[in-house]
Amino acid sequence: MKKLIALVFLFWNLSGIAQNQTEISGSFQFPQGANPSEVAISLLSSGTNELVKTQLSDTSGNFTFSNIEYGSYLIVVEDLAFEPYQTEAIVVSVENPILKIPSIKLSKAATNQLNEVTIQRKKPIVENKIDKVVVNVDAMISAAAGDALEVLQKSPGIMVDQNGTITFKGKSGVSVFIDGKPTYMSGAELESYLKSLPASTLNQIELMTNPPAKYDAAGGGGLINIVTKKSNARGFNGSFTSAFTQGKRTRTRQNLSLNYLNDKIRIFGNIGYSYSDNINDLTIYRRFRNEDNSVKGYFDQNSIMTNTSRSGNLNSGIDYYMSEKTTIGARLTGILRSSDGNSDVNSIIKNAANQLDSTVVANNGTANQFKNLGVNLNVRHEFSSTSKLTADGDYLSYKNTTDQIFRNFIYEPDGTLNNQDQSNGYLPSDIDIFSFKTDYSKQFKNDITFEAGYKISSSKTDNIADYRDLIDGASVPNYNQSNHFKYDETINAAYVNGSANYKRFSFQLGLRLENTVSKGNQLGNPEQAPSKFSRNYTNLFPTAYVMWKLDSIGDNSVVMNYGKRINRPYYEDLNPFISPLDKFTFYTGNPYLNPSFANNLELSYRYKNYLSVTTSYGFTKDDINETIEIRDGIYYSRPGNIGKSRFYSVNANSEIPFADWLTTNVYSEVTRMEFESILYDEPLNSAGTFWTINVNNSLKFKNDWSAEVSGYYVTDVVSTQFVLGSRGGMSLGVQKKVLKGKGNVKLNLNDVFYTNIYTGTINNLKLTDATWVNKPDSRSVSLTFNYSFGKAFQQKNSYDASGADSEKSRVKG
Repeated sequence: MKKLIALVFLFWNLSGIAQNQTEISGSFQFPQGANPSEVAISLLSSGTNELVKTQLSDTSGNFTFSNIEYGSYLIVVEDLAFEPYQTEAIVVSVENPILKIPSIKLSKAATNQLNEVTIQRKKPIVENKIDKVVVNVDAMISAAAGDALEVLQKSPGIMVDQNGTITFKGKSGVSVFIDGKPTYMSGAELESYLKSLPASTLNQIELMTNPPAKYDAAGGGGLINIVTKKSNARGFNGSFTSAFTQGKRTRTRQNLSLNYLNDKIRIFGNIGYSYSDNINDLTIYRRFRNEDNSVKGYFDQNSIMTNTSRSGNLNSGIDYYMSEKTTIGARLTGILRSSDGNSDVNSIIKNAANQLDSTVVANNGTANQFKNLGVNLNVRHEFSSTSKLTADGDYLSYKNTTDQIFRNFIYEPDGTLNNQDQSNGYLPSDIDIFSFKTDYSKQFKNDITFEAGYKISSSKTDNIADYRDLIDGASVPNYNQSNHFKYDETINAAYVNGSANYKRFSFQLGLRLENTVSKGNQLGNPEQAPSKFSRNYTNLFPTAYVMWKLDSIGDNSVVMNYGKRINRPYYEDLNPFISPLDKFTFYTGNPYLNPSFANNLELSYRYKNYLSVTTSYGFTKDDINETIEIRDGIYYSRPGNIGKSRFYSVNANSEIPFADWLTTNVYSEVTRMEFESILYDEPLNSAGTFWTINVNNSLKFKNDWSAEVSGYYVTDVVSTQFVLGSRGGMSLGVQKKVLKGKGNVKLNLNDVFYTNIYTGTINNLKLTDATWVNKPDSRSVSLTFNYSFGKAFQQKNSYDASGADSEKSRVKG
């Protein structure tokens, strides 16, 4: 507590730091016949066109941008009542800190139609901030027909493996947020969830190695915040998107967005439906050895896995502007998904002489029902233009029901049926989460800001596994696999965060305190004794960012950041159930998992928005990773703590405007990973260096045509026991605006050469060698149509129309 108080006084005293005042002021001349009014204007960074500030003039047409950094700027008029206007570059420097520009003469807009006002501002694919990297989704043509997971796969430093596990700059344990709120999911469930979010509804992807203190401390591998689109245009408007994808199987997606905004109320809604038919071809090769390392036998398994899913999603809300300073709002989100999967598995078992011993043919089916409901109530109050208070109350419910059936037929080498068996599984799972969070922010003179907040969240999970074997036509309980597990967790957190600018330096410091109380209860069954565990731990998580502008304009800068993070085990990872994937492979949780702690340090050089080079170092204790144990020829996959892991990385991102019609974005990364641990009573010492490159070429042609050529390649990646084989892919996209700019049509060809194939090796298996090849349905062609409709009128109210769910990305833990 003393550290917290000291930090509060530190930030408060920073307000006294002297800094030169900067200002750009001007005025408008209104066209003849037009009534003087407020005018919407934006301040952009010259060269990169990055948005710095927006505001309204007063009714006489006067405006002032104060307390801005030294640099070169553009002022853009983007008010729907007037024709677009852009100034020449305006340079604010030490020699000229206060500027008054000549009066701007405005012209009346021909119409109030939103689609007929166009501001020529090209968004870069990647933008660098002091504490994050921002990916602009609309700048990716190839992402149009896809989903959130596919957009992530195209983002710099992000990789997604065949199990849906997301890594960021080579590190696992990444937290994924939607609009500043955690998803509370991992693995297959998170993969399915992200696939249900259409890319057309996404605005930005925020990538944070070391998130600021206002964010939850969870996520040792960093944090990904997916920001969805929100319209701030007044009046009624909306858009419709439809996409069709054909690979080996068919996928479709439809989405409708509606928005209405006036002086007192904003109502918005987004509803979508998707159908997906997927197929995977997975082959696993295993070789068993004797103690003297001679061959004992072979096991080759091929699985053709199909899955058909139907998913609907809803995101709706209302904001009521009680006054110029107070807004209350409510949000309702939901996902309803049903899926049916089938695995045709052919396992061939051979002896040491490579002669057929037996064949196991399996037909496994899975039916899944997933429901997610989210309710949010929020309030925002501005005490003044420089201070505000927000509060959020949330309830989240996840209900997942899975029915499984496993049928196995064992054949002799001559094809004679030797044996057959069948088992059924019923696995309902419920998660309920309650959360309350409040944040206060205050901006002082000279760009000094102070933030503080408190959060409490409570989660309850209830998991049942009911497995039954079919014996002589009767259903017999399998108590070895059946169980009932409950887990409760409460997290209390408080933080302070502050930022300041002094000459060419920018600072941001934060400290977060979190206390976690958790209880697990395995109820047991007639053959397994019940067990319980509880934990209570408190930790401090500091963050620090420093940016030094090497020149007065700020074209060149150096940024350093540090953060400490925590990885708490996912709910499903603590569940001790043993769940069969097939007769020879089982997944089991680990109730003895400890939280892991990561320390991350980065140093970056940046040139405008064209180039950034970053070196990173990370050290994690008790890192949580998938581990594989083999006993009597049976594979057991479970999460485990890896004693120590280190990451060393150098990456570069550049956006090169070769010509007015061609811009190329290149991301390249070299990372070395090292792992040390005791795993199943044997030492694990694995290390490796991988290189990856992502290239995106954006082409702009006449008559509203544009195109994109993108591709990636990654070498072998070492991750604990696993070595993931090299792979790559290339995609093509073309876009045409139609219907007078109200609509656009996009055609994409994904994985042109069908090279996005997963291969790998599993190490540290006792007396066993194992490799695999997984061929997903990744080569496809997609056609997407988007249409915008309705009218939008100029915004008169300067208040943030997003209400409490603002760009501040408030989170719960």
